[in-house]
Formats: sequence, C-alpha cells, structure tokens
Amino acid sequence: MSAELRHVATQVHGRYLVEAPAHLPEAAAIPLLVGFHGYGETAEKHLTELRKIPGAPRWALCAVQALHPFYNRTGDVIAGWMTRQDRDLAIADNVRYVAAVIADLQQTLPVDGRLALLGFSQGAAMAYRAAAGSGHRCHGVVVLGGDVPPEVNAQDLTGFPPVLLGRGSSEEWYDAAKMEHDVELLQKKGIDVRPLVFPGGHEWTNEFRAAAGEFLREVFQAAS
Repeated sequence: MSAELRHVATQVHGRYLVEAPAHLPEAAAIPLLVGFHGYGETAEKHLTELRKIPGAPRWALCAVQALHPFYNRTGDVIAGWMTRQDRDLAIADNVRYVAAVIADLQQTLPVDGRLALLGFSQGAAMAYRAAAGSGHRCHGVVVLGGDVPPEVNAQDLTGFPPVLLGRGSSEEWYDAAKMEHDVELLQKKGIDVRPLVFPGGHEWTNEFRAAAGEFLREVFQAAS
C-alpha cells in the first residue's frame, strides 16, 4: 500500500512589527516601506535594520515575520519563509499573507499609497513575489543578497517597479554570476534595475543603507 498525500487549507496568524513617525502634521500622509527578513531572523531584527536606512524616520516601517517559526540552538524563536516541501502552496500562502498585511497597514496608518518593498537574503524572493503578485501597487523594490525566484521570472512583469539590487563583493551565496543573471533577466523584461556591489559579505553595510535611502527617496518622490 502507498500513502495518499493530501493538503487542506487552514488559517494561521502571522506577526509583523510596524512603526510610524510619532508626530505628524494634521492630515499628513506618508510612504510605506515593508520589509522581509532573511532565513533564521525575526521581524525585530529586520525592523532594526530598516530604521538605519537614511530617511526611515519619515516613513511608516513594517517588518513582516515569516510564517514558519522554529528554535535556534540557544532557544530563541526565529523564522524562515519556506522550504522546498510543498513549495508552490507555501508561495501562494506567503503572497496572500503579505497582501493582507499591506491592506491592514493601508487601512490603519496615515499612508498615502506610496509603497516600497525590501528583502534581505531569503526575504529578497518575498519582495519580488509581493511586488509581482500581492495586488498592491509598488513603487520600488530593494533587494540585498538574494535572487529572483523562478516563478517570478515566468510571470509577465509589465509595470514592475524599479529595483535596487545589492550584494557584497565577498558574498559567497549570492555571487557575481547570480547577480549578473538577475540583472540581465530583469533588464530583458524592461525593468529599471540598478545593481550595486559594495565592500562586504552577506550583510547590511552603511554603503548599502545609503544607496537604499537615496533610491527610496527617489521612488517615493517620483510617486508623490
């Protein structure tokens, strides 16, 4: 006898952190930056990085935590976005999750419709997926140390926003060949992609933060 594999849809709860400027003029509206952490990280860690981007105090910041928590060796709860098991189902779940987060933020914060997405490492794929399939108009995508997922490559990306694509020069996982592949892929689809190679590894650096801040300032200004 052989077992029959079945799947059932169920509701789970995701968690995310949000931070908006404390003092806004009456009727003021601000842009929204939504970020996705890397494998084995948390929303708290990612929000700390978002805060360091120049211009961040003028935006609403959101760090979304992946739906799959687990313990590390010291007992801390960390999370990952997905594995290869039931990959297509996980992708669909994650895109719906992000769409719901953005919808909630747009209903509860004084945001003005300007939206950018940022992903680090494993979260880079989520930034691409959300920009391509969440149903919310996105004005810019920032990715650091992560590649374009194959299912996004297969989509029609007409109207996809500009992309800032960063990697450290000594990065081993997202190497020069992968970056070159992604730049060529995005350019062939007519996307404005801006590659940045900076001294460093698989990490955030001040040079990348400065470039991200300038890119976000530009795309938010263009969308205003």
